[in-house]
Amino acid sequence: MDNIAIYPGTFDPPTNGHIDIVRRSLRMFEKVIVAISVNPAKTPMFSFDERKQFFMDEFEEERLSFVSFDKELLVSFSKKVGAQVIIRGLRAVSDFDYELQMTLMNRNLDETVETIFLMPSQQYSFLSSSIVKEVASLGGDVSSMVPSSVFSSLKEHFQI
Repeated sequence: MDNIAIYPGTFDPPTNGHIDIVRRSLRMFEKVIVAISVNPAKTPMFSFDERKQFFMDEFEEERLSFVSFDKELLVSFSKKVGAQVIIRGLRAVSDFDYELQMTLMNRNLDETVETIFLMPSQQYSFLSSSIVKEVASLGGDVSSMVPSSVFSSLKEHFQI
């Protein structure tokens, strides 16, 4: 059996915390699929292609692939792409409550797909895409919080 994991999220934009989780996941799995949400109910700042490119700028890794994901149960989508494991990042206790509920529901729907939780490295534990965008929109320096390609795009978007 292949050792494949899927890491779903909006990643709008990817932060250094997301990059950290992907790097560490690649040490554990033969293949990691980053499933970038394209939820039409949300209006992301960056397109799917831009978000995918941000990751690709950080990784030259054949074991890493990218797919768009929306309007499907995650466990069903995981099975469709051959992933046996869902990777979820946990930053704080507040994340755990929601993630536990989702994990138990996913297990109820398909007990063959496991979920693992990875905590980002300590220096990234406070990061979220929403906070990064808010700080950048107000002229704050987020250069240490996101990859350089994301930082450049945020500067251009917010004209800072």
